[in-house]
Amino acid sequence: MTKKRVLGAVAASFTLTLFAEQALSVGYMSCGVHKFSGGGRHGPGMYEVLNKCGEPTFRRGNTWVYDQGGGRRKVLFFGDAGNLMRISDGGR
Repeated sequence: MTKKRVLGAVAASFTLTLFAEQALSVGYMSCGVHKFSGGGRHGPGMYEVLNKCGEPTFRRGNTWVYDQGGGRRKVLFFGDAGNLMRISDGGR
């Protein structure tokens, strides 16, 4: 294998690792030792998230925002039944 191909393979591997890490971090949120992910009808409920994570930084209806420090935010979307449907990265 040529040096150029090896460098290209290393760069591609590094890029894929970064994208995978970002994708995993978007759908999950940690509160201390507790981890949450959106699960649709089977996701944790509002009460469970509130009990383990505390009051959100901002809340409007079924959308809650948690400030995770360092400019990081997680936005939690709950369904009408109160189950956690989805978690997204709120940006910096």
